[in-house]
Amino acid sequence: MPSRSSPGRIPSPATRRTTMFGYRVPAPDEAMLISGGKSNGTGGAPFRVVTGHGAFVMPFFRKVRFLTLSMSEAEVSETCVTKQAIALNVRAVIAFKVGNDTESIVNAGQRFLSDQEQMSILTGRIFAGHLRSIVGSMTVEEIVTERQKLATEVLDGSAAEMAKIGLTIDSLQIQSIDDMKLGYIAAMAAPHNAAIQREAQIAQARADQAAAEAAQESQRRQAEYARQTSVVQAQYKAEIDRAQAEAAQAGPLAQATAQQEVIDARTLLAQREALLRQQQLVAEVVKPAEAQAEQVRIMARADAEATEVTAAAAASHNRVALDRLLIEQLPQIVKEAAAGLSGANVTVLNGADGIGQVAAGLVGQGLAILESVKKSVSDSGTQRPAVSENGPAERENNHTVTS
Repeated sequence: MPSRSSPGRIPSPATRRTTMFGYRVPAPDEAMLISGGKSNGTGGAPFRVVTGHGAFVMPFFRKVRFLTLSMSEAEVSETCVTKQAIALNVRAVIAFKVGNDTESIVNAGQRFLSDQEQMSILTGRIFAGHLRSIVGSMTVEEIVTERQKLATEVLDGSAAEMAKIGLTIDSLQIQSIDDMKLGYIAAMAAPHNAAIQREAQIAQARADQAAAEAAQESQRRQAEYARQTSVVQAQYKAEIDRAQAEAAQAGPLAQATAQQEVIDARTLLAQREALLRQQQLVAEVVKPAEAQAEQVRIMARADAEATEVTAAAAASHNRVALDRLLIEQLPQIVKEAAAGLSGANVTVLNGADGIGQVAAGLVGQGLAILESVKKSVSDSGTQRPAVSENGPAERENNHTVTS
């Protein structure tokens, strides 16, 4: 079966090294091999190994060579036959280097010092052989599913041979396993791939459903937020309109209130003025009328009493008795008239003179009545004496009465 291995990448030795009066210093990733002279390296080695420090090298008598100690790699692409007789192409990468101990440097120097590129080639061939051996003992399923087991067994099988040539292995990576288009690996992985695809489709469907639900939820929330925002905006607008209306009505309301207060004050003043006018009318009109009416009633009662006396005297034809009776009744008549005036709550504005005038009027009226009675008795005996109707009224006009 065809197999292929490549040398990979091997760092080139350092081109500049410290050289001063025959003193040579190797690079940190190099080993300086000094040959020549009687004393050489330990263990019968044909050269002395110097690492990490310098050494004097006598010109013409000693020869210096440098061996790289840096990391190298080798790629392996090997066609292997599995336990099931199925051919597989396995690609792997091996990372290796020369061992740091003197024995490994001596072993590697003796084999690769002249051509250090051979380290990668030989490493690839060693691993290719062990890879074929290990793959032949495993099934395709084990190789595909247990790559690390394959790498570990190859490393364990190659470690001893690599140590013999002074090389140590850092890692082995199985990069790919190909059945060279036989379809075995694809068929083997088909159920798993189908399951994976089915799970992927389910997961994708769930993700799409979740995304759709999230989008719908987002739209609902946006709609709800828009509704709430509209409601709040409407409330704010209503409050602003109400405040503006109240502010607009504040001026007229204040003016109307002030006008109402003025009207109330004027109404109260008018009521007081009406009450005062009413009181003035009572004092100026009603009371005087009542006093005058009371005076008239008194005079009428006196006139009636005088008529009764006259009638009684005429009936008896006794003038003396009649005169005496009239004289005796006259004070009583005047007294009753005065009592009537006092009962009428009459106030005389011109004081004591007014009272005197009233009393004089009453006496005059009494005398006039007396004279009339006498005349009537003398003329006809039983004729009723006449009473001057204008006398009291004329005297009344001389007085102003109020209450």
